[in-house]
Amino acid sequence: MKIFSLENKTAIVTGALGLIGREHCRALSEAGANVVVTDTDEHGCSEFASTLSSASIGLKLDVTKPDSIKKLRDDIIEKFGHIDILVNNAAINDMFEDPKAASELSKFENYPLDLWQKSVDVNLTGVFLCSQILGSEMARQKSGSIINIASTYGLTAPDQKLYIKQDGMQTFFKPPAYSATKGAVIMFTKYLAAYWGKEGVRVNTLTPGGVENNQDEFFVEKYSSRTPLGRMAHPSDYKGALIFLASDASAYMTGANLVVDGGWTCW
Repeated sequence: MKIFSLENKTAIVTGALGLIGREHCRALSEAGANVVVTDTDEHGCSEFASTLSSASIGLKLDVTKPDSIKKLRDDIIEKFGHIDILVNNAAINDMFEDPKAASELSKFENYPLDLWQKSVDVNLTGVFLCSQILGSEMARQKSGSIINIASTYGLTAPDQKLYIKQDGMQTFFKPPAYSATKGAVIMFTKYLAAYWGKEGVRVNTLTPGGVENNQDEFFVEKYSSRTPLGRMAHPSDYKGALIFLASDASAYMTGANLVVDGGWTCW
């Protein structure tokens, strides 16, 4: 349907080399957009962009550095002349490499300040900076769609029982920074939607649920049993929602939070 078409649109995806980020890029490309694949690995971005539409490009981006974002903006304007879609997807989700460290440091009482700050820098300040610098270009154009990727853990507290192992031991607690930053992103979306509405810039949140990605079978079973649809998400489950928010199909929608979680938050 034409209403979902993104032909001749320029779409930026941050954190594009992650599991869901790649699917976001594929979805936008399939809908006709020229996709700007951005992440900290420049070679990886270029390599992945080559698998998308012919006009798509890969560029290095550090979402915590204003100069990096400004260079990205200038490069995109020089090549495409406009910025139409921004998917603020870049985020870090604390996963401790050392299991022994995880069992202690993931507890709220012991959670390190540097990990908290790093999460805030990427998950929240990164969204602020990209929206400020790239979204301002949309406001100047009097059109654009910003899609901020949140999480169900920004709506509801993590169920720490999910992280109890089959032997009854709990060696990991979902840390506080991810929930705090994703909850803030949802409110930031509302702020921007109200602020830029008169400029023709729409700002919405897409809130995904948990994605199956090589977790241990016991965890997947527990998570699935708590989800009305009875399974974790596949990375491709969010493609339709993303295109809806990016396209004219959602032309009268701003400040909203589109929750796609298999029903996780309905009980």
